[in-house]
Amino acid sequence: MSEIGFIGLGLMGDAMVQCLQKKGHALTVMANVSRGNVEAAVGRGAVEVGTAREVAAASDIVMLCMGTSDQVESRMNGPDGVIAGLRDGAVVIDFGTSLPGSTRALGDAVAAAGGTYLDAPLGRTPAHAVDGLLNIMCSGDKAAFEKVKPVLEDLGENIFHLGALGSGHTIKLINNFFGMTVANAMAEAFAMADAQGVERKAIYDVMSAGPLHSGMMDFVSAYGVEGDPNKLEFAIKNAAKDVGYYAQMADDAGVDSIMSQSTLKALQTARDEGRGDDMVSQMVDFYAKRFNG
Repeated sequence: MSEIGFIGLGLMGDAMVQCLQKKGHALTVMANVSRGNVEAAVGRGAVEVGTAREVAAASDIVMLCMGTSDQVESRMNGPDGVIAGLRDGAVVIDFGTSLPGSTRALGDAVAAAGGTYLDAPLGRTPAHAVDGLLNIMCSGDKAAFEKVKPVLEDLGENIFHLGALGSGHTIKLINNFFGMTVANAMAEAFAMADAQGVERKAIYDVMSAGPLHSGMMDFVSAYGVEGDPNKLEFAIKNAAKDVGYYAQMADDAGVDSIMSQSTLKALQTARDEGRGDDMVSQMVDFYAKRFNG
């Protein structure tokens, strides 16, 4: 078993740590906002340390599951960061959804310190993570990928190697842009049905019977028709962050993304109106309120 360090025991990270511990891996973790999750991991046998540098010094594989690129960079850089404590030949894996440009820059810094950096954003939910059923979109050095693949297989059902470093984050941002655009279109469709005096279920029944049917449509209709917001456990504030990253990625590439702008505007407006912690399916309420004045 490899010695694994894990940073970022939020909802997804905690589930992944539980899975790794069930599979018998020894973990080193560090204190963060999610004290309860850290204490639970320690209770199951993990070792807690105070800095990211100490996590790296104790680990052959360092895993990060953070919310933003800024958070990843803050844990990687500086005198108490992962890079400062990195073991020679260690592999660092970013499981979050980060900016590809940031990922490639960190890859260069890790390589200079004698390690290898992989990006491996995730698909599916924390419930899947506990059972080792994630989709893992990994990219970076192929030899390093093969080295850590047995551990990734403990965490995921479908493991992809997608090419050069940053490719995983690029594909994840494209994936999330598409998904959040579909979700917002469906949410507005339900609100428009309300405004026109048509039953939401009738809209769903007709649309889902044809080629428009999708899993995302079902997630939004679970709330819009049935009142259950948790079939898609993804908060509006996180969706706004990811689509914002997609738009920034487009800007960095010198291209003009038209489609992302309406989705981003809706998500950011909903977030700024205090709906950030609502689930994406609850964007139905955002549009319905706007239509109703």
